[in-house]
Amino acid sequence: MELTIFWFILITVLFTGFFILEGFDYGVGTLLPFMGDDDSDRRMVLRTIAPVWDGNEVWMITAGGALFAAFPHVYATMFSAFYLALFLMLLALILRGVAFELRSRHESASWRKGFDCAIFFGSFLPAILWGVAVADLIGGLPINDKMIYEGNFFNLLNPHSVLGGIAFLLVFTYHGASFLTIRLKEQHLLEKAKSIANKVGVAAIVAFVLFGAATVAMTDFGESALATLILAVAAVAFVAGFSAMRKGCGKCSFIMSSAAIGLMTVAFFTALFPRLMVSSLNPAFSLTIFNAASTDYTLSIMTKAALLLVPIVLLYQGFTYYIFRKRVSREDLGEH
Repeated sequence: MELTIFWFILITVLFTGFFILEGFDYGVGTLLPFMGDDDSDRRMVLRTIAPVWDGNEVWMITAGGALFAAFPHVYATMFSAFYLALFLMLLALILRGVAFELRSRHESASWRKGFDCAIFFGSFLPAILWGVAVADLIGGLPINDKMIYEGNFFNLLNPHSVLGGIAFLLVFTYHGASFLTIRLKEQHLLEKAKSIANKVGVAAIVAFVLFGAATVAMTDFGESALATLILAVAAVAFVAGFSAMRKGCGKCSFIMSSAAIGLMTVAFFTALFPRLMVSSLNPAFSLTIFNAASTDYTLSIMTKAALLLVPIVLLYQGFTYYIFRKRVSREDLGEH
């Protein structure tokens, strides 16, 4: 296997893991204002992701690092194109991280409410921006023959990308609700999570299907039969997950929503291959794994490091989830 293909696959795996894991983080954060009747309830909701949220963020950092090292031209063009969007996302994530750490440092109701708003904002906004970014990557951006982005922030916004943002937000919100049904112990919170999942699920399915159909119709996504098939299977998995939730099986729902998000990500990368960024000015200007890659020597060194370190990281994170597998109850809250 060529090293460029290996790194394309690795980046696909990293973004797939990121969207599945950080997806329910975003969902839980977005649901926070609607889940808690009091501070104890909100603390239990936050405790479901408190041990893992920062580890889930590492998938994004690793994916970005891999993109920078393996395909530096893509990294440069992408950060130029999404500069303002990434700044807003970074601001939101910083506020969310600070809120997780400082929320319980003071007993003031206004203090905690302010940080709850920061967690909501830091989950809601990135979910939308990721949907916009994914839609733009497959839909195309004004990139010239020198790999330079010629547009501005508003070139990122169009009916397809806005629909992508809405779809990602709703899917992640449903994913977060499913996650809460398998991590919370208190009955009233469980019932609330299931109720929200059943309500959000309908809108999420509609948005998922519309976004998929729009992507096939408005881009060259449909030219890949394999990508189209994978996306269709993802939609079926999502519907099956919602059906499981309606029957009261939160665990099945979470597994199927994870599968749907993972398959959707794989479908988009499959449709992109061998491209990483599509040029709307001229298909020949698109950035691919061949014209945007690092040297073979650089790729060979990084491949050895990745083969050694990635399995270790995966084992460590798997162990973390195993340790914190117990459902969260009121007794786990402690003094604060």
